[in-house]
Amino acid sequence: MRKVAALAAVVTMSVGTLTACSGGDYCGELKNYAAAAKGLDIKDTKAVDKMREEAKKVSKSAPDDLKDDWKIVLEYADKAKDANGDTGKLTELAKSDGAKIQPAFEAISKHAKDTCKVDNVNG
Repeated sequence: MRKVAALAAVVTMSVGTLTACSGGDYCGELKNYAAAAKGLDIKDTKAVDKMREEAKKVSKSAPDDLKDDWKIVLEYADKAKDANGDTGKLTELAKSDGAKIQPAFEAISKHAKDTCKVDNVNG
């Protein structure tokens, strides 16, 4: 279960309090994504679906330098959805893709703070 908890933490790494977000569609979409991902239970397939849909929206408005990072997030979210709440599959996903998604979330998180003026990002 620790690995599943770690997976959930990675998925929500870039989503903190985005109340100070401003600067166009990207920041607005990022705020919606944060709301969908906040407190995400990675085993809840409906919640994962909602987070995936918001991630798709924000990835479309993301600046060019974050497009690849959002692609990684979307691929990861797709795999989490495919796991269908199965703890074993989610644990394997955390092992296989955790190192790949971490830098993507770090880049997204940094940009969110620098550009959207996000002061508090949970990690």
